[in-house]
Amino acid sequence: MVATHRRPALDLGRLDGPVLLFGGPYSNLQATEALRDAADRMGIPAGRVICTGDVVAYCGDPDTTIDAIRDWGCPVAMGNCEEALGEGGDDCRCGFEKGTQCDLLSVRWFAHASSRVTADHQAWMSALPHPITFRMGGARFAVVHGHSRDISEWVFASTPEGEKRVALDELDVDGVIAGHSGLPFSHVLSDGRLWHNPGVIGVPANDGTPRVWYSVLEPGAGGIVIRHLALDYDVEGARARMAEEGLPDAYRQTLKDGLWPNLDVLPTAEAEMTGKALAFAPVTWTLPRRRVA
Repeated sequence: MVATHRRPALDLGRLDGPVLLFGGPYSNLQATEALRDAADRMGIPAGRVICTGDVVAYCGDPDTTIDAIRDWGCPVAMGNCEEALGEGGDDCRCGFEKGTQCDLLSVRWFAHASSRVTADHQAWMSALPHPITFRMGGARFAVVHGHSRDISEWVFASTPEGEKRVALDELDVDGVIAGHSGLPFSHVLSDGRLWHNPGVIGVPANDGTPRVWYSVLEPGAGGIVIRHLALDYDVEGARARMAEEGLPDAYRQTLKDGLWPNLDVLPTAEAEMTGKALAFAPVTWTLPRRRVA
């Protein structure tokens, strides 16, 4: 693993209304615009919308997606793609094993993204925080990209609790909100603390549908209500932009059929869910008793 560089933190303070969370726009301008429209319909302002990072990646519009996110004004945690592009790196630092299909495909989209981001975009990416913290309903949250110890560490629902506790303890929070893995889930650990991944909006969740995922957290009388929500958007428009830019057909096909081109990063439990449409019921998470103020 590559340790995360020391980055500035951003504290948003106490957030009393619903908070919309999402990850990985991945240069998918059509999905980004659809999500902003959804936030507007729900009446959630930009100050209560948080992105877990990787604004730029597989799809066709890296520069205009950055511009759209900046225009929206929502806080963004630094992802490995922002770290790499902001520093003028030569690869995405996604953590793919060398020589795998994902590693080889990333060379093409990273070169495309590098050719489109400007010096102003790079300066914005380099200044992004990691982590972002906030408080809601008496709970303390930290938003990271992968893990507190590694910006590109893969953490899934099946990842052992001990690996999640490391971040929860290091960040001294009740809940971690993380991205990077691309799959939405909420895991209440045996000690009552929370690991939550809202999913990404740039590509589907390997569930055989073209939908993408985000989430909303809302304080309630019985605890914090967590809703994983699917987002429909102009898939064909996004695919057309990828074709126009000569990007890999594998990811272009993923937008349509909802299946990842390679499962090398997935643990067995997640790989076995390939092609099974996701569905989530709302969950009410109660703050661990020991942390109640």
